[in-house]
Amino acid sequence: MIKRILILGGGISKERLISIQTAKAVLEALKKKNYKAIICEPDGNLTNIIKKFKPNVVFNALHGRFGEDGYIQTILENEKIKYTHSGVLASSIAMDKEISKKIFLKNNILTPKYIKYNFSNNLIFKKKLKSIIGKKLNFPVVIKPINEGSSLNVYICNRKNIIKNIKKLSHYREILIEEFIAGREIQVAIMGKKKLGVIELKPKRKFYDYEAKYNSKAKTKHIIPVELSKTNLNKVMNIAYKTHRLIGCRGVTRSDFKFYKNKFYLLEINTQPGMTKLSLVPEIAEYKGISFANLIEWIIKDASVKR
Repeated sequence: MIKRILILGGGISKERLISIQTAKAVLEALKKKNYKAIICEPDGNLTNIIKKFKPNVVFNALHGRFGEDGYIQTILENEKIKYTHSGVLASSIAMDKEISKKIFLKNNILTPKYIKYNFSNNLIFKKKLKSIIGKKLNFPVVIKPINEGSSLNVYICNRKNIIKNIKKLSHYREILIEEFIAGREIQVAIMGKKKLGVIELKPKRKFYDYEAKYNSKAKTKHIIPVELSKTNLNKVMNIAYKTHRLIGCRGVTRSDFKFYKNKFYLLEINTQPGMTKLSLVPEIAEYKGISFANLIEWIIKDASVKR
């Protein structure tokens, strides 16, 4: 019987604070269900804490690099301890925006066109950059790190500010330059083999960035049910489910889409969706009659090794 839960929260990524919020929310939910749970920072002492606490399951509440890119999952697999969310390979694929895009394209899933920018070639590339973007993508474009989450360091750029904004990301080895897709922000939650539901976001900011996601003062409007035809609702849920299966995801995932000119463009799939008060998967679950505590308990019961 599952009773002892070790929640991994915090970490060293730029999403540390959000991870702590998720971990605290999960802890409260588990207490309501009478589980014995503690929050643990995944530092060098993690294996000793696992041996001392002897959890039945590790709830991975980490976000960002080292938490949802296959790194922590490898440690948990080596410890042979059941854990939540996706496994090593699916996590690393989903976190790498270029690799996941290649999988989308190979499987006829519409996604914004892109080019990869490598900073080691920037002296040669910079001179030609604007003309390359103009020919391949057109302005405006979106620039983003290949392996960050929560829309961190994402910028919408025009021809005038593209070089200036790229310089802001020079601490990354490489980034994606992606065509900007206008339209509606549509998000889909998958829960195991269940197409859980759809939500639409109307940010007051330029797009659904970090502030729009996590700051209630940003006043992003959450719309559920979504005003889409039944055909389009089924279509976007089917794309999200297909992607979840293709990448080999487990547990819950959230796929982010733009809906423009009656077409859905898949931006990315998130293997560690947030579980905060403003998070979308819990909101969709609640709308579908699944309480936050029951959602967390389902995730716990879904845990396993060799994910």
